[in-house]
Amino acid sequence: MDFLDTQATFLLVGVLLLTTVLAGSVSSRFGLPALIGFLGLGMLAGIDGPGGIDFENFALAQAIGMASLVFILFSGGLDTDLKDVRRVAAPALIMASLGVLISAGIVAGAAVLLLDIAPPQAALLGAIIASTDAAAVFAILRSTGLDLHGDVPALIEVESGSNDPMAIFLVGAVLLFIAEPSASPLTLVPEFLVQMIMGAIVGIAVGFAMPALLKRGGYRQGGLAFVISIAAALIAFGAAELFSGNGFLAAYLAGLVAGSRSYAAKRTVSTFQDGMAWLAQVAMFLTLGLLVTPSQLGPVLVPGLAITAILMFIARPVSVFLCLAPFRQFAWRSKLFVSWAGLRGAVPIVLATFPIVAGVEGAFAIFNVVFFVVLLSSVIQGPTINWVAQRLAIADHENRASQRLGRSAEAQS
Repeated sequence: MDFLDTQATFLLVGVLLLTTVLAGSVSSRFGLPALIGFLGLGMLAGIDGPGGIDFENFALAQAIGMASLVFILFSGGLDTDLKDVRRVAAPALIMASLGVLISAGIVAGAAVLLLDIAPPQAALLGAIIASTDAAAVFAILRSTGLDLHGDVPALIEVESGSNDPMAIFLVGAVLLFIAEPSASPLTLVPEFLVQMIMGAIVGIAVGFAMPALLKRGGYRQGGLAFVISIAAALIAFGAAELFSGNGFLAAYLAGLVAGSRSYAAKRTVSTFQDGMAWLAQVAMFLTLGLLVTPSQLGPVLVPGLAITAILMFIARPVSVFLCLAPFRQFAWRSKLFVSWAGLRGAVPIVLATFPIVAGVEGAFAIFNVVFFVVLLSSVIQGPTINWVAQRLAIADHENRASQRLGRSAEAQS
């Protein structure tokens, strides 16, 4: 009987994965991000849908989400040009740290005023939805065919790939203050610095080690090179966490550094990791969709609309304009586009499982609000990115900016 149950489970998982991909393709044809199809199928397969699957294991969903994010960030790093990162490192890192903090603060303040919830829960909500989602941004930018030039696309990708550690740290900090109200925020500063520094050291080390191993071992093509790339992503995350570093930052930097190196199997490894990232997205969004009970979303309709409006039209633009103020290469058009391209995806939903696993009061309401905000962000911002770029003439503007910078460089030489 157990063997038959295992067979049925494998069959069910296979059918769900295949159907989820088809649902994502259908949603993309209607101009919606594929993640909408993934989440939608998960909800249909869940307790309120025709599938009727009763899945309430938030700890397992959290583990699946974290594992998926490792491969999504590692793949995103592999596909990001290190030259682009060097150009936008300063503004991207400021947005990934200070920008996340500003967004979290604005959303938390709005939640206290508009939703009438306690400040700790409001701070938790703000921290959870403050970061943009690497998977959503990478997928949108690479599937819409936007002909953007200059530093804007690199800025968006690098920011979205590097702001998750800050959001995760903020969520952990708020959870600590909820558990220990007497704790001082100053005690967390050294911990944050250690997380960032150790995460960077481990990530860079693994990023150099993977290509070197592939070269010396003669793994030119195929299977074993793929296994080594999987091991690199997992080792980067695990080693960083073991040494009190941030594993997600390490995974992204490992992919970024490895992608800048030359080795025989580079193209095949990159293609394979792109497939791994898509598999991770499908598994993650499907699992998170199963967690949601649509019948419980009604009470969070108004709060979700209010927080989404604050996030889209106040918190994100304010953080972008403040963080990019010192960088003159970004005109107001570019800043507006970067503000609108700050999609929310699976990361906030994964982070919303942390309070539930920790047993925080009101955690289920926060989870439902976060899910609703992510859904609205995907439905509204995703399909309109092309339209916003056209209305702002962002492609033409970036072309002219690039030409001016090129002429300036030639004149100086």
